[in-house]
Amino acid sequence: MTTITVRFVQPGPHGPRIDTEVQASADGRSLMKAAVDAGIDAIAADCGGNLTCATCHVIVPPEWQARVGAPSADEDTMLDYTAVPRQSGSRLSCQIRLHPELDGLWVELPERQY
Repeated sequence: MTTITVRFVQPGPHGPRIDTEVQASADGRSLMKAAVDAGIDAIAADCGGNLTCATCHVIVPPEWQARVGAPSADEDTMLDYTAVPRQSGSRLSCQIRLHPELDGLWVELPERQY
C-alpha cells in the first residue's frame, strides 16, 4: 500500500481545506471510507458505500476528472438525488477508488448532503 494525500475543500469562497493522508492500493479503498475515517463531517455516508443514497456527494475539479474516471450508469442515476444540484464533476465518493495515481487529489464538498 502507498500513502497519498487527499484534500477536501469545504464550501464557500474561503472554505477551509482539510488535507488527509490515506492508504491507497491497486484494489482501491473508497474516497468515502477515507473521508469518514478522517472525520470529514460533510460526508454523511448514510448507506455505508452501497450506492443506495447520495450522501457522500463530492465535486471533482476538471483537472482530476479523467484520472478519477467517469461514473457508472448506477452512480449517474443516483447523482440525480443529491441534496444540491449536481455539477459536471459531481461524483459519489463511495465510488471513487483511491490508487497511487490520485496522490494530490482534491475534491469540493457540497453545502449539504440532505
